[in-house]
Amino acid sequence: METFSCDNPVNDKFRVPSKVSLAKKPGRTIVEVRGIEIGGSEIVIIAGPCAVESREQLFETARAVRAGGARILRGGAFKPRSSPYNFQGLGEEGLKLLGEISIETGMPVVTEVMDTRQVDLVASYADIIQIGSRNMQNYPLLKEAGKCSKPVLLKRGMMATIEEFLLAAEYILSQGNEQVILCERGIRTFETSTRNTLDLSAVPMLKHLTHLPVIVDPSHGTGLRWMVPSMANAAVAVGADGLIVEVHFKPEEALCDGHQSLDNDEFKRMMTDLGRIASAVNRTISGI
Repeated sequence: METFSCDNPVNDKFRVPSKVSLAKKPGRTIVEVRGIEIGGSEIVIIAGPCAVESREQLFETARAVRAGGARILRGGAFKPRSSPYNFQGLGEEGLKLLGEISIETGMPVVTEVMDTRQVDLVASYADIIQIGSRNMQNYPLLKEAGKCSKPVLLKRGMMATIEEFLLAAEYILSQGNEQVILCERGIRTFETSTRNTLDLSAVPMLKHLTHLPVIVDPSHGTGLRWMVPSMANAAVAVGADGLIVEVHFKPEEALCDGHQSLDNDEFKRMMTDLGRIASAVNRTISGI
């Protein structure tokens, strides 16, 4: 595999895979999804519930985040859970609900795929397929996503180095799919006061190394609702091309990750603040 050395005096053995390297493709990749550009001058907000739980929950939340300025809807139809007894999502029924609300709101949809056998099914409903943290090194799944015509949102593994993250992206690009969005979502460290340690230094580092767009997930990155707006602001300040945020119309009743989900009003307030931060770094929030 052709590689390029990273300009990194701390670790001169770090090497960047060829297809993701900014040295290989000096221009930035812009991923276009139904007219929305991710990786350009505008910052794109992806928002919605962790999991699709019901028609009411999804539709009420989707309408609220659309009104608040989100451009893309997130929602898990298939959910990887640490316990086999926790809510696992609605499966294809959840995909159908996502497709229905996407038509109503005009919002593209991103949802997770967990198995090579699900790629075609998920891609038939979703505009962006997500590969989650637990599957970042599921190489057969990465290859299958690379053969798909839909953009791929790749989340960093919870214990993955930047080099490993880029190698995972290389698997997708090596199969012909160059529409890859990298997502920093926090890594596992010795710290226990937050769900993960949100590594915001990864944003400028990734943008120094690769031409791919980089977004941040402050919801999983902290696991705490009250911290999400602050870390979202910080992510925009360090150069993120977008955010993926969990929002639920009744977080206290959520079947999945309610403790880190904003309610509708909190999302609106966060969007107002994000506009000010974006302006300070000479960028704008797409759609507001």
